[in-house]
Amino acid sequence: MFRFATPWCLLLLIPAWYFLIHLKKEKADTIRVSSLDRLAKVPVTLGVRISNFMPLLKVLAVSCMILALARPQSGEQKINVMTEGVNIILALDLSESMKALDFKRDDKIITRLDAVKGVVSEFIMKRQGDRIGMVVFGSHAFTQLPLTRDYNTISFMLDRLKIGAAGPRTAIGDAIGISLKRLEDVESASNIIILLTDGKSNSGQLSWQDAIEIAAQRKVKIHTIGVGTKGEAPFLVEGLFGQRYVYQRVDMDWEALKTIAKKTSGSFFQAEDLESLEKIYTMINALEKTKVEVEKWVEYKELYQRFLVAGLMMFLAYLVLTHTRFMRIP
Repeated sequence: MFRFATPWCLLLLIPAWYFLIHLKKEKADTIRVSSLDRLAKVPVTLGVRISNFMPLLKVLAVSCMILALARPQSGEQKINVMTEGVNIILALDLSESMKALDFKRDDKIITRLDAVKGVVSEFIMKRQGDRIGMVVFGSHAFTQLPLTRDYNTISFMLDRLKIGAAGPRTAIGDAIGISLKRLEDVESASNIIILLTDGKSNSGQLSWQDAIEIAAQRKVKIHTIGVGTKGEAPFLVEGLFGQRYVYQRVDMDWEALKTIAKKTSGSFFQAEDLESLEKIYTMINALEKTKVEVEKWVEYKELYQRFLVAGLMMFLAYLVLTHTRFMRIP
């Protein structure tokens, strides 16, 4: 944002430019001769041409000083979010099955995890005022990032998630349990877990049935997303003759995810391709809106110094040149 703190000073530009347009050369002593025809053949030097711009340099210098007097300022808009917001925990599956290559982006085959990273990152940047945390799980679950409003840090951590970092299996119950603990850290009127997985719960100390009973008691809503296609999926594996594609069956328990969502008043979504995954997060973003009371202000930075220095430099150049190289003698 840009403004002048004292814009009425700009009115001084009118007489300054009026002076330039209607400037007349001062009358000098003249010598009367019978004819000037011979002088017309004398070539005009570069110095003479430059000297004609001296009045313009003077007016530009004065104009810059007038602009400095008007106090130009550049402003940066600040937004202060005055709300507790919604607490959202992203529970992301990092089990070995997330290596399945059944998603495409820009006609390029990508893993399920890479597809999830891109869509989740966009979802995060669309939120305003919410605290977002991240829990990852495989054979066990752990907190990747506690609740925060630093969305850039969340995206940074999301981009560095690796398949298998939490073990090869799938502990959905533990993931919900750790997510519930993180939601206890900061009080909020609304607590949400977005659980994303492509497998069947086959590991962990806490069963998903017990976990959702606790979530229901605490009124924590869980949205569940099942990623990938049913049946066999392609995987890239190392062999004696290099890498090759192998189709492997991935166990999926959509019924469990539906039950988790239903018991906690959440929603179940199934994402079999990138387009459907993007639509799902768009729908969740629309469902879980935060009522945010926003206070805006603008922080201005003074810029008059630049115009003042430029005006003084041009005026100094005018004085030096008109009293030396381009001095006029009557």
